[in-house]
Amino acid sequence: MGKIFHRMGDGSAVEMSAEEIMADLVEGSEDAAERGKIPPLMKEEYDYLLDIFCSPYKFISVEPGKEVILSYDAGTLKIRRVGVHVDRIQALQIYEKLMGADTMELAHVDYSYKPVKPIAGFEQPILEQALLGTHIPLFYGAQPNLGLYSQPDGPFPNPAELMPMGKIKEAQDSYEAAAEDLVKDIVYVGSLMYESGADGLNLDTTGAAGDADFMASLIATEKLKAKYPDMCIELGMAGEFVLGMHSQLTYKGERLAGMYPHQQVKMAEAAGATIFGPVCNTNTSKSAAWNLARAITFMKACGEVTNIPIHPNMGMGVGGVTVNDQPPVDVVSRSSAAMTTLCRLDGL
Repeated sequence: MGKIFHRMGDGSAVEMSAEEIMADLVEGSEDAAERGKIPPLMKEEYDYLLDIFCSPYKFISVEPGKEVILSYDAGTLKIRRVGVHVDRIQALQIYEKLMGADTMELAHVDYSYKPVKPIAGFEQPILEQALLGTHIPLFYGAQPNLGLYSQPDGPFPNPAELMPMGKIKEAQDSYEAAAEDLVKDIVYVGSLMYESGADGLNLDTTGAAGDADFMASLIATEKLKAKYPDMCIELGMAGEFVLGMHSQLTYKGERLAGMYPHQQVKMAEAAGATIFGPVCNTNTSKSAAWNLARAITFMKACGEVTNIPIHPNMGMGVGGVTVNDQPPVDVVSRSSAAMTTLCRLDGL
Protein backbone atom coordinates (compact mmCIF):
# COMPACT_ATOMS: atom_id res chain seq x y z
CA MET A 1 0.00 0.00 0.00
CA GLY A 2 1.31 3.45 -0.89
CA LYS A 3 1.04 6.68 1.02
CA ILE A 4 -2.23 7.41 2.84
CA PHE A 5 -3.83 10.79 3.40
CA HIS A 6 -3.63 11.66 7.08
CA ARG A 7 -3.62 14.65 9.42
CA MET A 8 -1.59 16.00 12.28
CA GLY A 9 -3.14 17.19 15.53
CA ASP A 10 -3.26 20.76 14.22
CA GLY A 11 -5.32 19.63 11.22
CA SER A 12 -2.55 19.94 8.65
CA ALA A 13 -2.56 17.32 5.89
CA VAL A 14 0.27 14.78 5.64
CA GLU A 15 0.93 11.48 3.90
CA MET A 16 1.87 8.40 5.90
CA SER A 17 2.36 4.71 5.22
CA ALA A 18 0.25 2.05 6.93
CA GLU A 19 3.30 1.03 8.94
CA GLU A 20 3.82 4.59 10.15
CA ILE A 21 0.17 4.90 11.14
CA MET A 22 0.29 1.63 13.06
CA ALA A 23 3.46 2.71 14.85
CA ASP A 24 1.75 5.94 15.92
CA LEU A 25 -1.33 4.05 17.11
CA VAL A 26 0.79 1.84 19.35
CA GLU A 27 2.89 4.74 20.61
CA GLY A 28 -0.16 6.88 21.45
CA SER A 29 -1.91 4.10 23.33
CA GLU A 30 1.21 3.17 25.26
CA ASP A 31 1.70 6.81 26.25
CA ALA A 32 -1.77 6.87 27.82
CA ALA A 33 -1.25 3.47 29.42
CA GLU A 34 2.01 4.56 31.03
CA ARG A 35 0.65 7.86 32.31
CA GLY A 36 -2.67 6.52 33.60
CA LYS A 37 -1.36 3.10 34.68
CA ILE A 38 -4.06 1.47 32.56
CA PRO A 39 -3.96 -1.27 29.88
CA PRO A 40 -3.03 -0.31 26.31
CA LEU A 41 -5.26 -1.23 23.38
CA MET A 42 -5.39 -4.79 22.05
CA LYS A 43 -4.27 -6.04 18.64
CA GLU A 44 -7.78 -6.20 17.19
CA GLU A 45 -8.40 -2.62 18.31
CA TYR A 46 -5.22 -1.43 16.62
CA ASP A 47 -6.29 -3.29 13.47
CA TYR A 48 -9.71 -1.61 13.50
CA LEU A 49 -8.15 1.84 13.89
CA LEU A 50 -5.68 1.14 11.09
CA ASP A 51 -8.55 0.06 8.82
CA ILE A 52 -10.51 3.29 9.29
CA PHE A 53 -7.43 5.46 8.82
CA CYS A 54 -6.54 3.57 5.64
CA SER A 55 -10.07 3.86 4.27
CA PRO A 56 -10.22 6.07 1.17
CA TYR A 57 -13.63 7.43 2.17
CA LYS A 58 -13.92 10.92 3.59
CA PHE A 59 -16.66 10.05 6.10
CA ILE A 60 -16.70 7.01 8.39
CA SER A 61 -19.59 5.93 10.62
CA VAL A 62 -20.82 3.07 12.81
CA GLU A 63 -23.04 0.13 11.93
CA PRO A 64 -26.81 0.82 11.89
CA GLY A 65 -28.24 0.38 15.37
CA LYS A 66 -24.98 1.25 17.12
CA GLU A 67 -25.45 5.01 17.07
CA VAL A 68 -25.25 7.01 20.32
CA ILE A 69 -26.85 10.27 21.37
CA LEU A 70 -25.02 13.58 21.39
CA SER A 71 -24.91 16.25 24.07
CA TYR A 72 -23.48 19.70 23.37
CA ASP A 73 -21.71 22.49 25.20
CA ALA A 74 -22.20 26.13 24.18
CA GLY A 75 -23.97 25.15 20.97
CA THR A 76 -25.86 28.43 20.80
CA LEU A 77 -22.51 30.23 20.73
CA LYS A 78 -20.59 27.99 18.35
CA ILE A 79 -23.08 28.39 15.53
CA ARG A 80 -21.98 32.02 15.28
CA ARG A 81 -18.42 30.94 14.53
CA VAL A 82 -19.52 29.88 11.06
CA GLY A 83 -21.26 33.19 10.40
CA VAL A 84 -24.83 32.16 11.25
CA HIS A 85 -25.93 35.20 13.23
CA VAL A 86 -29.22 34.23 14.81
CA ASP A 87 -30.78 34.64 18.22
CA ARG A 88 -30.05 31.87 20.72
CA ILE A 89 -33.58 30.47 20.62
CA GLN A 90 -33.42 30.24 16.82
CA ALA A 91 -30.01 28.59 17.14
CA LEU A 92 -31.54 25.91 19.36
CA GLN A 93 -34.29 25.35 16.81
CA ILE A 94 -31.75 25.05 13.99
CA TYR A 95 -29.85 22.39 15.94
CA GLU A 96 -33.04 20.46 16.69
CA LYS A 97 -35.13 20.80 13.55
CA LEU A 98 -32.45 21.08 10.85
CA MET A 99 -29.43 19.28 12.29
CA GLY A 100 -31.28 16.62 14.29
CA ALA A 101 -29.58 17.25 17.62
CA ASP A 102 -30.54 14.83 20.41
CA THR A 103 -30.08 17.42 23.17
CA MET A 104 -29.05 21.07 23.29
CA GLU A 105 -27.75 23.66 25.70
CA LEU A 106 -28.67 27.28 26.21
CA ALA A 107 -25.63 29.37 27.08
CA HIS A 108 -24.68 33.01 27.54
CA VAL A 109 -21.85 34.48 25.49
CA ASP A 110 -19.87 35.15 28.70
CA TYR A 111 -19.76 31.41 29.28
CA SER A 112 -18.96 31.12 33.01
CA TYR A 113 -21.10 30.92 36.13
CA LYS A 114 -19.60 34.04 37.75
CA PRO A 115 -20.69 36.52 35.02
CA VAL A 116 -24.00 34.68 34.53
CA LYS A 117 -24.96 35.06 38.19
CA PRO A 118 -25.92 38.79 38.06
CA ILE A 119 -27.95 38.31 34.86
CA ALA A 120 -29.52 34.97 35.77
CA GLY A 121 -32.90 36.65 36.13
CA PHE A 122 -32.67 37.75 32.50
CA GLU A 123 -31.62 34.28 31.37
CA GLN A 124 -34.63 32.61 32.97
CA PRO A 125 -37.32 33.97 30.59
CA ILE A 126 -35.10 33.20 27.59
CA LEU A 127 -34.78 29.62 28.81
CA GLU A 128 -38.55 29.42 29.35
CA GLN A 129 -39.23 30.69 25.81
CA ALA A 130 -36.67 28.27 24.39
CA LEU A 131 -38.38 25.37 26.13
CA LEU A 132 -41.69 26.36 24.55
CA GLY A 133 -40.16 26.33 21.06
CA THR A 134 -38.21 23.06 21.24
CA HIS A 135 -38.85 19.41 22.10
CA ILE A 136 -35.43 17.90 22.84
CA PRO A 137 -33.94 17.91 26.36
CA LEU A 138 -32.56 21.40 26.98
CA PHE A 139 -29.66 22.02 29.34
CA TYR A 140 -28.38 25.31 30.69
CA GLY A 141 -24.61 25.41 30.78
CA ALA A 142 -21.50 27.39 31.63
CA GLN A 143 -17.94 26.86 32.80
CA PRO A 144 -16.91 26.89 36.48
CA ASN A 145 -13.83 28.91 35.44
CA LEU A 146 -12.20 29.44 38.85
CA GLY A 147 -9.65 31.79 37.28
CA LEU A 148 -12.26 34.57 37.16
CA TYR A 149 -12.23 34.75 40.95
CA SER A 150 -8.60 35.91 41.15
CA GLN A 151 -7.44 39.51 40.90
CA PRO A 152 -7.74 41.56 38.74
CA ASP A 153 -10.96 39.86 37.57
CA GLY A 154 -12.11 38.74 41.01
CA PRO A 155 -11.78 39.56 44.70
CA PHE A 156 -9.10 37.08 45.75
CA PRO A 157 -5.29 37.40 45.56
CA ASN A 158 -3.91 35.84 42.40
CA PRO A 159 -2.20 32.50 43.16
CA ALA A 160 -0.14 32.84 39.96
CA GLU A 161 1.44 35.95 41.49
CA LEU A 162 1.77 34.56 45.00
CA MET A 163 3.50 31.28 44.16
CA PRO A 164 6.53 32.80 42.39
CA MET A 165 7.08 34.86 45.55
CA GLY A 166 7.18 31.70 47.64
CA LYS A 167 3.82 32.44 49.25
CA ILE A 168 2.54 28.91 48.81
CA LYS A 169 0.19 28.87 51.82
CA GLU A 170 -1.31 32.19 50.80
CA ALA A 171 -1.88 30.88 47.27
CA GLN A 172 -3.56 27.75 48.60
CA ASP A 173 -5.78 29.84 50.89
CA SER A 174 -6.79 31.98 47.93
CA TYR A 175 -7.74 28.91 45.89
CA GLU A 176 -9.86 27.61 48.76
CA ALA A 177 -11.65 30.93 49.27
CA ALA A 178 -12.32 31.27 45.54
CA ALA A 179 -13.67 27.72 45.42
CA GLU A 180 -16.21 28.58 48.12
CA ASP A 181 -17.55 31.47 46.05
CA LEU A 182 -17.62 29.35 42.91
CA VAL A 183 -19.73 26.72 44.65
CA LYS A 184 -22.25 29.38 45.69
CA ASP A 185 -22.46 30.78 42.15
CA ILE A 186 -22.99 27.38 40.50
CA VAL A 187 -25.67 26.44 43.03
CA TYR A 188 -27.41 29.81 42.64
CA VAL A 189 -27.50 29.75 38.84
CA GLY A 190 -28.27 26.04 38.68
CA SER A 191 -31.19 26.41 41.07
CA LEU A 192 -32.78 29.25 39.09
CA MET A 193 -32.42 27.48 35.75
CA TYR A 194 -33.75 24.17 37.05
CA GLU A 195 -36.74 25.88 38.63
CA SER A 196 -37.37 27.62 35.30
CA GLY A 197 -37.66 24.24 33.61
CA ALA A 198 -34.17 23.32 32.40
CA ASP A 199 -33.91 19.60 31.74
CA GLY A 200 -30.37 19.61 33.07
CA LEU A 201 -27.32 21.63 34.02
CA ASN A 202 -23.95 21.39 32.30
CA LEU A 203 -20.68 22.16 34.07
CA ASP A 204 -18.38 22.49 31.09
CA THR A 205 -14.55 22.46 31.11
CA THR A 206 -14.45 21.45 34.76
CA GLY A 207 -11.01 21.51 36.34
CA ALA A 208 -9.57 24.02 33.86
CA ALA A 209 -7.99 25.92 36.75
CA GLY A 210 -6.79 22.78 38.49
CA ASP A 211 -7.82 20.75 41.51
CA ALA A 212 -9.62 23.62 43.28
CA ASP A 213 -11.79 24.11 40.19
CA PHE A 214 -12.60 20.39 40.11
CA MET A 215 -13.32 20.27 43.85
CA ALA A 216 -15.71 23.24 43.67
CA SER A 217 -17.59 21.62 40.79
CA LEU A 218 -17.95 18.36 42.71
CA ILE A 219 -19.20 20.13 45.84
CA ALA A 220 -21.65 22.23 43.82
CA THR A 221 -22.94 19.07 42.12
CA GLU A 222 -23.41 17.40 45.49
CA LYS A 223 -25.33 20.41 46.87
CA LEU A 224 -27.59 20.68 43.82
CA LYS A 225 -28.40 16.96 43.87
CA ALA A 226 -29.26 17.20 47.57
CA LYS A 227 -31.57 20.12 46.79
CA TYR A 228 -33.04 18.62 43.59
CA PRO A 229 -32.64 14.81 43.64
CA ASP A 230 -34.05 14.38 40.11
CA MET A 231 -31.82 17.05 38.56
CA CYS A 232 -29.67 15.95 35.61
CA ILE A 233 -26.11 17.29 35.90
CA GLU A 234 -23.52 16.73 33.20
CA LEU A 235 -19.99 17.26 34.45
CA GLY A 236 -17.53 17.64 31.58
CA MET A 237 -13.79 17.88 32.16
CA ALA A 238 -11.16 20.24 30.76
CA GLY A 239 -8.35 17.73 30.41
CA GLU A 240 -7.31 14.15 30.99
CA PHE A 241 -5.16 15.12 33.99
CA VAL A 242 -6.22 17.22 37.00
CA LEU A 243 -3.54 19.84 37.51
CA GLY A 244 -2.38 20.17 41.12
CA MET A 245 -2.46 23.96 41.30
CA HIS A 246 -3.28 23.71 45.01
CA SER A 247 -2.00 20.13 45.18
CA GLN A 248 -3.44 19.06 48.54
CA LEU A 249 -7.21 19.25 48.02
CA THR A 250 -9.31 16.14 48.51
CA TYR A 251 -12.88 15.05 47.90
CA LYS A 252 -14.38 12.11 49.82
CA GLY A 253 -10.89 11.43 51.15
CA GLU A 254 -9.28 11.20 47.70
CA ARG A 255 -6.58 13.59 46.53
CA LEU A 256 -7.74 15.26 43.32
CA ALA A 257 -4.43 16.39 41.86
CA GLY A 258 -3.10 13.95 39.29
CA MET A 259 -6.35 12.11 38.62
CA TYR A 260 -6.96 10.63 35.17
CA PRO A 261 -10.42 9.97 33.62
CA HIS A 262 -10.94 6.54 35.19
CA GLN A 263 -10.33 8.14 38.60
CA GLN A 264 -12.17 11.39 37.91
CA VAL A 265 -15.38 9.54 37.04
CA LYS A 266 -15.49 7.92 40.49
CA MET A 267 -15.44 11.39 42.05
CA ALA A 268 -18.25 12.50 39.73
CA GLU A 269 -20.24 9.44 40.78
CA ALA A 270 -19.69 10.20 44.46
CA ALA A 271 -20.87 13.79 43.94
CA GLY A 272 -24.08 12.62 42.27
CA ALA A 273 -23.37 13.64 38.68
CA THR A 274 -25.77 12.14 36.14
CA ILE A 275 -23.44 12.20 33.12
CA PHE A 276 -19.64 12.45 33.08
CA GLY A 277 -17.70 13.94 30.17
CA PRO A 278 -14.13 12.60 30.20
CA VAL A 279 -11.49 14.35 28.11
CA CYS A 280 -8.22 13.57 26.39
CA ASN A 281 -6.41 16.58 24.99
CA THR A 282 -4.95 16.65 21.47
CA ASN A 283 -1.22 17.06 20.89
CA THR A 284 -0.84 19.25 17.79
CA SER A 285 2.65 17.93 17.00
CA LYS A 286 1.49 14.30 16.85
CA SER A 287 -0.56 12.54 14.19
CA ALA A 288 -4.32 12.00 14.33
CA ALA A 289 -3.64 8.28 14.76
CA TRP A 290 -1.42 8.89 17.79
CA ASN A 291 -3.98 11.22 19.36
CA LEU A 292 -6.98 8.99 18.74
CA ALA A 293 -5.34 5.82 20.08
CA ARG A 294 -4.28 7.75 23.17
CA ALA A 295 -7.78 9.17 23.68
CA ILE A 296 -9.48 5.79 23.26
CA THR A 297 -7.11 4.18 25.75
CA PHE A 298 -8.12 6.71 28.41
CA MET A 299 -11.84 6.56 27.53
CA LYS A 300 -11.92 2.77 27.44
CA ALA A 301 -10.49 2.60 30.97
CA CYS A 302 -13.01 5.21 32.14
CA GLY A 303 -15.94 3.33 30.62
CA GLU A 304 -14.93 0.06 32.23
CA VAL A 305 -15.15 1.41 35.80
CA THR A 306 -18.07 3.85 35.61
CA ASN A 307 -21.54 3.28 36.99
CA ILE A 308 -22.99 6.41 35.36
CA PRO A 309 -23.31 7.33 31.67
CA ILE A 310 -20.24 8.86 30.06
CA HIS A 311 -20.14 11.21 27.08
CA PRO A 312 -16.49 11.55 26.03
CA ASN A 313 -15.71 15.05 24.78
CA MET A 314 -15.26 15.10 21.01
CA GLY A 315 -14.44 18.39 19.34
CA MET A 316 -11.84 21.04 18.82
CA GLY A 317 -8.69 19.77 20.53
CA VAL A 318 -10.16 16.83 22.46
CA GLY A 319 -11.08 13.21 21.84
CA GLY A 320 -8.56 12.71 19.05
CA VAL A 321 -10.07 15.61 17.08
CA THR A 322 -7.77 18.25 15.60
CA VAL A 323 -7.31 21.74 17.03
CA ASN A 324 -9.45 23.74 14.59
CA ASP A 325 -12.53 25.92 15.02
CA GLN A 326 -14.13 23.80 12.29
CA PRO A 327 -12.40 20.40 12.52
CA PRO A 328 -12.18 18.40 9.27
CA VAL A 329 -15.02 15.90 8.85
CA ASP A 330 -12.60 13.08 8.00
CA VAL A 331 -11.03 13.31 11.45
CA VAL A 332 -14.27 13.99 13.34
CA SER A 333 -16.07 11.05 11.77
CA ARG A 334 -13.20 8.61 12.28
CA SER A 335 -12.67 9.67 15.89
CA SER A 336 -16.39 9.52 16.69
CA ALA A 337 -16.89 6.13 15.04
CA ALA A 338 -13.85 4.64 16.74
CA MET A 339 -14.76 6.03 20.14
CA THR A 340 -18.31 4.65 19.84
CA THR A 341 -17.15 1.25 18.58
CA LEU A 342 -14.28 0.57 20.95
CA CYS A 343 -15.40 2.19 24.21
CA ARG A 344 -18.19 1.46 26.68
CA LEU A 345 -20.07 4.74 26.52
CA ASP A 346 -23.57 6.20 26.30
CA GLY A 347 -23.05 9.25 24.09
CA LEU A 348 -20.57 11.78 22.82
